[in-house]
Amino acid sequence: MADTAPEQPQIYLLSPPAFELSRFPDLLARVLDAVPVACMRLTLPGADADTVSRAGDALREVCHARDVALVLSDHVLLAQTLGLDGVHLSDGARSLRAARKTLGADVIVGSYCGQSRHDGLTAGEAGADYVAFGPVAESGLGDGAVAPSGLFEWWSEVIELPVVAEGALNAERIAALAPYADFFGIGPEIWSDPDPAACLSALHAALTA
Repeated sequence: MADTAPEQPQIYLLSPPAFELSRFPDLLARVLDAVPVACMRLTLPGADADTVSRAGDALREVCHARDVALVLSDHVLLAQTLGLDGVHLSDGARSLRAARKTLGADVIVGSYCGQSRHDGLTAGEAGADYVAFGPVAESGLGDGAVAPSGLFEWWSEVIELPVVAEGALNAERIAALAPYADFFGIGPEIWSDPDPAACLSALHAALTA
């Protein structure tokens, strides 16, 4: 994900915050077979190390069989132990230098920076391969702050570092941000749907319209 930004944005898939390991890998395989995905983030907030490890092992097989990079939220050492492609940090740039030192130069290290241009710039200076801003609309979660479209527009014009738009996405918002975002972090938008693969296909169509 650290390569030069693509002409067309790509999908950066987010896992559900919890799932049944006996069933989810098959569902994930169907989703990845339906739509091109550049990277997937495994995020299991509150899960213990054993749960994260077993999930990481299972999803790595599914993702790598399809040439999809797999990064793990916040667990730097586990990401390394499991042989994943990198780590996604949720604390802006605060732990980024330490993660980069641990994982080395060839591993993906990304940073979620909320709505803060300053945090994004700081993360880039600290060695991030990408930054993520969001949510892009009110989601009913957190403090209600929103990453405005102007942030993505400014970033795309001034900064070369790839940027991910995530949170409260729909086809209309994806189409509006497509000229400025390099990746769209999509997860909650599809996993609650009866057919996540079809739902993701519909959102992907907004990128290619």
